[in-house]
Amino acid sequence: MLELQSAGCHNVNLVTPEHVVPQVIEALVLAIDDGLRLPVVYNTSAYDSMESLRQLDGLVDIYMPDFKLWSPQACSRYLGAQDYAQRARDAIAEMHRQVGNLRMGSDGVARRGVLVRHLVMPGLLDESAAILRWLAEHISRDTFINIMGQYRPAHRVGRRWVTAGSKARTRYREIDRTPYRGEIADAYAAARAAGLWRFDAQVDL
Repeated sequence: MLELQSAGCHNVNLVTPEHVVPQVIEALVLAIDDGLRLPVVYNTSAYDSMESLRQLDGLVDIYMPDFKLWSPQACSRYLGAQDYAQRARDAIAEMHRQVGNLRMGSDGVARRGVLVRHLVMPGLLDESAAILRWLAEHISRDTFINIMGQYRPAHRVGRRWVTAGSKARTRYREIDRTPYRGEIADAYAAARAAGLWRFDAQVDL
């Protein structure tokens, strides 16, 4: 982390660090004592334990959680975790309690706060709309949102899978495409309808 600082990096970005939070805390304490002044970014799926997040209070400057899906059915089918949305809601609320809305320096670089990312999935706009409404109503209408349209079928989606004694088939056929341009536009419209206004880019759709 100190080497990153001396190289001129804008922040220290910890990616999916839930499983090593005790080690991260020990390292941060040592680095801060030795002069670390960079913002610390916690980059996560939001499927985090509350115990871990509470231990990080005062050490993390910027939380950057995903909020992927809303309904238990979709969470179970696509994430293998029916409780994902509830865990994400609890985690994001705790993150916001600690650091508040995203704030920038005079150079436009983020300094402190929460930035939520949401990947728009094909055919699942109701999931997007529910997430965006919840953020506006239960976190803050000033929540900074990254609405992402870059979903591409991969891994178990869009491939032919063969199992013993069965014919080749495509799993998750319903999401075996990229989002339509109109679906991305609808996600932005849902965000604005909910009262959200801070987006990572002004997208002309």
